[in-house]
Amino acid sequence: MRIISGSARGRRLKGPPSHETRPMTDKIKGAVFNSLASLGVDPDSVLDLYAGTGAIGIEALSRGVAHADFVDMGREPCAVIRDNLRTSGFDHAGHVHQMSVATFIQRANRTYDLIVMDPPYADPEIISTLEKLAESQLVQSGTIVVLGHSPRVTPPDQVGSLEALRHRCHGDTCFSIYEAVDATEGRPDSSGVEETR
Repeated sequence: MRIISGSARGRRLKGPPSHETRPMTDKIKGAVFNSLASLGVDPDSVLDLYAGTGAIGIEALSRGVAHADFVDMGREPCAVIRDNLRTSGFDHAGHVHQMSVATFIQRANRTYDLIVMDPPYADPEIISTLEKLAESQLVQSGTIVVLGHSPRVTPPDQVGSLEALRHRCHGDTCFSIYEAVDATEGRPDSSGVEETR
């Protein structure tokens, strides 16, 4: 695993402590950030949920994000994230929260420009968690949410305040990009959602 672009490009990251953690490959990570760039997404704050190794949030920091929060409930993954933040030179810009994603969402006390949610493929609560995220204080109008998921999961085009912008699949890995829309601003036409499978 490595950082693929930005100020820390090429730096190696420590891998997951166990097979239970499935980090995004460099190919998928690149596809996610290319899609965000093509949509004009230029975040200042990032939240990496189910952070695992922290690779997504650290990639964002390398690309110019000012601050990233990382959430994982495992002690060993959190230790790996902290180590990766140190070795990549971003320990001053990242904060690790060892707790469940559900607890972090419930305790939300700030908003983010970009939220990445890449839960385990076998997680049966993936859409339910996305719904709770959409209703939480973590999102505001304009917040972008990236959902990593299996090809066997078909995320809806609308989840609460979140409207799908793109659905992409690369082999056995998929991701969907949503934008939080204020109800008073009206909702975009869902027929314009880009989908590639």
